[in-house]
Amino acid sequence: MGGCVGSHHDSSGSLNENSDGTGVALGRNQPLKRERPKWKSDYPMTEGQLRSKRDEFWDTAPAFEGRKEIWDALRAAASAFESNDHLLAQAILDGASITLPHGALTECYDELGNRYQLPVYCLSPPVNMIEERSEELDGSDPDSGAADPSTCSGSDTAGGECQLRLRLSTGRDLRLAVRSTDTVGMMKRRLQSHEGVPASTQRWFFSGRPLTDRLRLDQLNISRDYVVQVILSQPPPPEPESTPGLTPEATGSVAVEMVLEPMRVEN
Repeated sequence: MGGCVGSHHDSSGSLNENSDGTGVALGRNQPLKRERPKWKSDYPMTEGQLRSKRDEFWDTAPAFEGRKEIWDALRAAASAFESNDHLLAQAILDGASITLPHGALTECYDELGNRYQLPVYCLSPPVNMIEERSEELDGSDPDSGAADPSTCSGSDTAGGECQLRLRLSTGRDLRLAVRSTDTVGMMKRRLQSHEGVPASTQRWFFSGRPLTDRLRLDQLNISRDYVVQVILSQPPPPEPESTPGLTPEATGSVAVEMVLEPMRVEN
């Protein structure tokens, strides 16, 4: 995974030493090269798996080190680079004052000397990329994915059960048994019944956009290669209990009346 470490460079774009004395003599800034990196995944990867891997990197890397505005610029430049729009990618880098010592996005620096490293899977697809299975499977083939319970997409039989991959903000990954006709609100309640997480504290996101409670699963077309992010927030503190029908002021007035009520003396 990529990262960010501290270093310094002068105004000419050449890099100097780190504060601990270790050298990073990487040369001056170079324009972005047009060659796309070639790499091979450890396993045949689908487009959905690649997208999920990239989303995980872009969601986590800026949270640890570096400046968010630089990460945003690098993400935009990487997208333009993969689309063969090198002029746009170079313009984004120049606008953010990002230096490329080797002319590649795999290692770059901001104007403060912080180093950013992008993994190759964010810049190009692997050479062993495979195609996703068609969603229009009739189920006649016993080896087809139509009957696979791990797939959640709009092609499932109405109300068919499937396994939905969730990643909680606590860092835990799990699979939730849902139906393709379930709404997000219903799935939140399913998660609550299985994990004890109140539905009101759950916020669901898919591909960077929030999911409203009325959306149905079959409208999202989520395949087995995708992960739904679930952000958990703390529930509001419970309100103090009070006597029904009596406000604190009313309770106080009753007490006063009881104290001040004159005693009757019988002769």
